[in-house]
Formats: sequence, C-alpha cells, structure tokens
Amino acid sequence: MRKIAIITGASSGIGAAAALAFAKRGVHSIVTYNSSEEGALRVVDEVNREGAVAKPLRLNVGQSGTFASFRANVVAMLEREWRTQRFDYLVNNAGFGQMATFEDTTEELFDKLTRVLLKGPYFLTQTLLPLMADGGAIVNVASNSAMTTGLTRGYSAYASMKGGLITLSRYMAKEFAPRGIRVNSVSPGATRTGMITDEVLAKYPDVIAALVQTTAFGRLGEPSDIGSVIAALASDEFRWVTGQNIEASGGFRL
Repeated sequence: MRKIAIITGASSGIGAAAALAFAKRGVHSIVTYNSSEEGALRVVDEVNREGAVAKPLRLNVGQSGTFASFRANVVAMLEREWRTQRFDYLVNNAGFGQMATFEDTTEELFDKLTRVLLKGPYFLTQTLLPLMADGGAIVNVASNSAMTTGLTRGYSAYASMKGGLITLSRYMAKEFAPRGIRVNSVSPGATRTGMITDEVLAKYPDVIAALVQTTAFGRLGEPSDIGSVIAALASDEFRWVTGQNIEASGGFRL
C-alpha cells in the first residue's frame, strides 16, 4: 500500500537524506523548503530516480501563522498528486543551529530558536494531525546536545529547545497512541551538515578532529546515516516502538 511522508527542511542535509531513504522503501513524500527551492528540486529529482514521487512545498516553520495555509496546500497536493486526503508520516526536521555562550545569548536569538525548533514542530504537528492516517508515525529530529553525552559549551539555548522537543515527543506518543500513531525522536551527534559545513571543517580543523576522536566509529556522521534511521523508525519494522529517543551519533563519547 502506498505511503506518503511530509518532511520539513528537506532541501538539503538530514531532511534530504530522509526523503531519499524513504524513497528507497517506496515511500512518496512532500519535501518542504524555506529559502532553497533549487535544493528542494534537486531532492525531488533524486527521489524520482529511486522510483518514488516527491513534491516540493514552501514552509517557514518559524512562522506559525502560515501553518493553516500550508495545510491547505498539503490538502490540495495530496488530492492532486495521489488522489488521497491522508498522509502517513511526518518528519519534523527543519531548523538551524547557532552557537552562543550563556552570557552571550540574546533574547532575540533565544526567541528565534524557540519559534523554529520547538514552537514550530508543536503547532505544525497540531495543524497537520487531522490529515494523518491512523497507524502513522512521527519522527522529531532533536540533537544529542540535549543529552549528557553531547553537552558542549555554547549550546545552552539550542539544546534546551531540542530537549523540549524530546519531551514533547513523549507526550505526543502518549496522546496519539489511541489512533495508533507512533512518535519517536532522533538525536544526531556531530553530522556533516547544518552547523558543520565544508566551510566550518576548513576553518576549525582542530575542533573537528577532536569530535572525530571522541566518536567511537572515528568519523563525523553523514546525513544519510541519520536519514536511514528516520525512515526505519517510521516504518512498520518499529511498530512496537513509541515515545523513545534514539541517539544516532556513532558512539559519541562512548
């Protein structure tokens, strides 16, 4: 039976890798982007080459006032492309990271992190929940910076939001269980995307080397490492798993 996923922040990085991992399992997707339509279209092409269908939609998860119109666009796309009114999986992945010590964290940065990393997933899920099929699954992308294994100076605000997302995932799991909807979170460690770009790798080689040396598998994570975990968690293979946080860090500080 055909399955459809909605993946936020899927124009690159972990979101793009998740769309591709879903495609390899035969799952179609709506991939959202904020500023990079070009990136989203590249992901669509990659998914199509895997024999699945992906369609792009613009979404800024930091602007909850746009969620109602986004839902209307989702309804129209589901009907137009797949002749259905339901989707099966939601991946709350969109976000950004910015380092700042506790003393240097501004209220503006704190509020932006809140809107994008915690308020956004909360109210986007609330908005889309009526469209989800019973027996579906939600995967929230958190971070191991919210866990004792990943504590790192400069991430107090960022990690607080991701810790809130982990807690929110457990409450979602409890409240959505009567519909058979499973909810889990994934906490990536240092991954070659987002905050760890090629530019960062070149600028801070010593920092990156230290991260690699602290990881049991001796390398940074790749987006595909995390995308595969997301697609697996959403699948029926994990039908008896809900309310859990899975650290996907290659054994960081193990």
